[in-house]
Amino acid sequence: MSILGLFYSEAHIMFIAFTEQHCHELLTIRANETKLGQQVLLANSQLTLKQNAQDAAAKGARFAIIAIAEDTGPRANLGRGGADDVFNACIKQLLNLQSNRFLQGNECVILGQICQDSTAEPTASIDELRQATAKLDDLVIDATTHILQAGLEPIVIGGGHNNAYGLLMATKAHSGLPVAAVNLDPHSDFRPREGRHSGNGFSYAAASGALDHYHILGLHELKNSEATLEQLSLFGATWHSFQQIWVRRELPLDNALKQIAKGLNQTQLPVALELDVDAIANMPSSAATFAGIPLLDACHYVHYIAKHCPCSYVHFAEAAPACHHAGTTAGYRDVGQGLSELIYAYIQGRLARLN
Repeated sequence: MSILGLFYSEAHIMFIAFTEQHCHELLTIRANETKLGQQVLLANSQLTLKQNAQDAAAKGARFAIIAIAEDTGPRANLGRGGADDVFNACIKQLLNLQSNRFLQGNECVILGQICQDSTAEPTASIDELRQATAKLDDLVIDATTHILQAGLEPIVIGGGHNNAYGLLMATKAHSGLPVAAVNLDPHSDFRPREGRHSGNGFSYAAASGALDHYHILGLHELKNSEATLEQLSLFGATWHSFQQIWVRRELPLDNALKQIAKGLNQTQLPVALELDVDAIANMPSSAATFAGIPLLDACHYVHYIAKHCPCSYVHFAEAAPACHHAGTTAGYRDVGQGLSELIYAYIQGRLARLN
């Protein structure tokens, strides 16, 4: 990691605070301009994650941006690594956007990164990777619980989609209710419970009782096994396929979003807004796709659900800058710009709903 803060170990949470010093190192200041990085709230390396979240909420923040620095889950799913290096790519782009009438910046705190105190070695076996992913679940649950208890909405970036499980579990524990989730993803991540990895976060959450309602937008008709589709059907999950909307054009995206929001709201449950960036065409990720949806459609999805549903958090998973076909520098640029637009779409949608 190129951005280093002081590690603070809280139980088994390893928290790397993103401080004012780190922010200044990334900012490009211009005369007569104010950047988001000059307005956002930042973490204190002397405080725990819980204390930083409470402090930010007391100062008026509504959203907490935090990264999960891991790629164990994708590797445990036979995928590529690289999802552990998203924070650095995203934050520099985000900080250097303008603070103006559309977004001041002080609505947000950038907390930093959470990670395991030990990482599975590159040569680790699949069983070892899956055991490490299961241990990571507890870390994600604890960290997310602290943020929710402070009254902040987590904006979670980085790591594999395995972390949806921890986010759903923490949301259920905090609210006392199971969760209704929508996921923009060519894969349902509802694979068999064969040991934890990035492909079965939602099936484990369903089995635990944390997930009650599940809709997948953009599910690819040939990237999900028949066994997985059968599991989805037995659970009662629904979907709009990638081919249905973007290939065969049987249903406009806006109509699909209206149906999705109506279904989520009818549950009267807290809503989890999920997005796997491998749904987006050419976005570097653990399972990048050439045949994906435009970034602008992904932003519209995020904004629409954020505005029309009672979201508890948003999760942008699987980005991997090092997996860009043109190299890591290009990956940093594309991941940074893409995630910054998605984060803004979420915040703008939530502010429109809450204000």
